[in-house]
Amino acid sequence: MYINSEKAVMDEKLIYQILSVVEEIPRGKVASYGQIARLIGRGNHARLVGKVLSQADRYGDYPCHRVVNHAGCLAPHFWEQRDLLLAEKVRFRDENHVDMKICQWECGV
Repeated sequence: MYINSEKAVMDEKLIYQILSVVEEIPRGKVASYGQIARLIGRGNHARLVGKVLSQADRYGDYPCHRVVNHAGCLAPHFWEQRDLLLAEKVRFRDENHVDMKICQWECGV
């Protein structure tokens, strides 16, 4: 798999790095794909993070619903995401966008 002209190998170590960050996102907060990529030292690999999260159920139960794009947009085809976030009192700007100013996880990145 090639992303942003760099070879990105999706091995189990990388998968668990991503999932361990996702596991740290607190209830009521969200992180962006790019934010997670930066936290694991792969700043240009937001799409890789999305790919891993789309298959996260293979590795256990992780709060992947707490990850949105940089603009707060919900993941396509993840029909339950909005309801899961609303249950955690995450605020939305509109039907499909989380209010990132209020709900983005402040984790030092």
